[in-house]
Order: sequence, then structure tokens, then C-alpha cells
Amino acid sequence: MPAVTDDEVLAGLLRRVRGGPARLGPAAVGTDGADGAGGGCRLVVVDGPAGSGKTTLAARLGGALPAPVVHMDDLYAGWSGMAEGVDRLEQQVLAPLAAGRAGRYQRYDWAAGRYAEWHDVPRTPYLVVEGCGSGARRFAPLTTLLVWVEADDALRLRRGLERDGAAAREHWLAWMAAERDLYDAEGTARRADVRLDGLGRVVGPPAALEPPGSVA
Repeated sequence: MPAVTDDEVLAGLLRRVRGGPARLGPAAVGTDGADGAGGGCRLVVVDGPAGSGKTTLAARLGGALPAPVVHMDDLYAGWSGMAEGVDRLEQQVLAPLAAGRAGRYQRYDWAAGRYAEWHDVPRTPYLVVEGCGSGARRFAPLTTLLVWVEADDALRLRRGLERDGAAAREHWLAWMAAERDLYDAEGTARRADVRLDGLGRVVGPPAALEPPGSVA
């Protein structure tokens, strides 16, 4: 069987999103035609361990839909703020949108160690959220598509230290341990609609890229 290319993976994810139910909130502002059928916003969640390639995928999805992208890195309160970041995603972004209001979150400045400017998240036909913990079970009823992105620990750590510097090694090791505990508790990989590896390849049958019911 020929390999599925990056463009084919992206096209398959877009088919699944556009063909899936709009579960986040009442009818979204600006929807029309097929994309607006069925009500509110279609939420795409890209979860998986740090350094696996979530941010790159989320950027491609956001550009293609098009959709705003919310990054969990802006919601965590630093290296020890994973759980707090998930709570802030719910309280400041998803809960307001589910109630038919715009979301609004305050970005955490990692360098300064404090919260900085506010960002609005308007009601739109599509929204992409990426980052560790964004696929929490509590968000499943609001989610149209949950994508899991994974890579081996050595590759992830190398990517992380290339970005953050060698001095961040202990922080990265502690973060990797914390996310393993989180994913064990949440069962995120098992619940994902589509699983990709760190190179953007589908883990499992290519049929995972097709909307449910479209493959005989």
C-alpha cells in the first residue's frame, strides 16, 4: 500500500472536520451552506505529548479551514501549570463558546513569569485547540475531531531542548513524566479519532481519515 502523504493526511482531517457534527455552542456566527449545517462551531483538538508535532499540524489545520488556533502553551502557568491550563481552557474559552458567547483568555508569559495580554476567541464555524491536555474527557461532548500526535521520547526531548535550550532539560523531564500520568488517567490516545506519528503519518488504517460511515 502506498504511503499517505502529508497533503493527503491534511485533506483527510479536513474531510472529517467538515463532515462532522458542530457540537460547540449554538449556531455559530457566519456559517452558511454545508459548513454551517447542524449549528455551532466544529472544534478540532490536537493533543499528544510535548515535542510530537502538534503545533505544526494545528497551524496547517487553522490555515486550511480557516480557524483561529488556541495554544495550550499560552494557558499553562509555566512548567508546573499543566492542570491549571486545562482548567483555564474550559473556563475562559470552551465554556463561554458553548454558552454562545465569545471566549477570552489571558496569555501566560513564560519569560516574565506572569500573565500578560488578553486574547479574544470569537464565535466562528471552526476552532482548533492544540496542546498537552486539550483532549481531556470533559471536552469530548464539545469536540468534533480529536487528533492524537505521538513521537518517541528521544525525538521529543531533542526537539524540546533545541527550542528551549539545554538548561531546560530537567523541566522537560519533569513535564514528560507529568504528561504520562495525565494521559494514563485520561486515556487520550485510546479515545482519539485519528492518530499520527511525529512525522505526520497515520498510525493505523488510512480509513481513519474518512468521515464515519463513508467507508464500506
